Amino acid sequence: MNLFNKNFDRIKNVQRYRIKKDFTFSAISFFVYAIAIALGIFLEFTVASVANIQMLILFALILIIISGLIALLPSWMNVINMILILNLVMFGIFGGSFIILAICGSVGLILASSVQLVLQWDKVVILRLGKFRTVHGPGLTLLFPLMDRVAESIDTRIRVTDFTAEKTLTTDTVPVHVDALAFWMVWDAKSVVLEVENYIEAVILSAQTALRDAIGKHELSHLLSDREELGKEIQMALDAKTTPWGVTILSIEITDIIIPKELENAMSKRAQAEREKQSRIILADAEVTIAQKFTTAATEYDKHPHAMQLRSMNMIYEGIRQNNSMMLMPSSMIDSLN
Repeated sequence: MNLFNKNFDRIKNVQRYRIKKDFTFSAISFFVYAIAIALGIFLEFTVASVANIQMLILFALILIIISGLIALLPSWMNVINMILILNLVMFGIFGGSFIILAICGSVGLILASSVQLVLQWDKVVILRLGKFRTVHGPGLTLLFPLMDRVAESIDTRIRVTDFTAEKTLTTDTVPVHVDALAFWMVWDAKSVVLEVENYIEAVILSAQTALRDAIGKHELSHLLSDREELGKEIQMALDAKTTPWGVTILSIEITDIIIPKELENAMSKRAQAEREKQSRIILADAEVTIAQKFTTAATEYDKHPHAMQLRSMNMIYEGIRQNNSMMLMPSSMIDSLN
């Protein structure tokens, strides 16, 4: 059974169960509905003679509970069912005593469901009788009852999605594990709803495919040294695919490249050997430079013997001053400095 579920999860286009939503029942909707209930209670007191206030309050509480159920399952079918249930309760339990309140509650429920509040960063795609009608931006909008529905609310802010490519072979047949980040945003809400079933999953899977394809075109050394160039290459390939969907890829950033442990140790030893080689070359170059300087100095000292004596005296003085100790010298050397 577990194996079956695992294989089933690998299928990316499986239809997953989602609660059907035709609208959103927000705080504005509750406010409109509360006004309708208050109006119904007012008319019950002014037009009809209310004999039992407690029963009226109980019926009003039932109306409020119905609004909570609609908020959990916001669809026009549920609105119609709740209105039918409300009228059945009114006639069956309360004997048709609060018909004015029931009418106000039913109308208020429809109006409250039609009022939609769209946030600044959202855009809603509205369908009428199953066909595209319009894309509404931020602010209040009204739906035509029972005919209009909100297909989806699209967040147009910049999003960050992480994706990986596991055990992908480079051109020089090295298996690597690469982690990356994609910065993207939706610029056309109509296309992203009507053209793609699940645009978030489509973007992630397309990014993984583009990353694997880019890894297979380069050697490991190029991946490690030119991450920025690799990210631009993936961005161009991915953006060409997602632009018809209404999605723009802003940038791709490679966060981590993991190579096998054995290869990592070998590369570390190679880098250490390269550093030792460079240090020896630098030391040899320094020795050549020092030898050239000594040759030049010897030529100058040969031309000026007194300069050689002064240099010797200075070296003796510096040695005694720095070490703060006694220095033994042969008498022949003292004679040469005389």
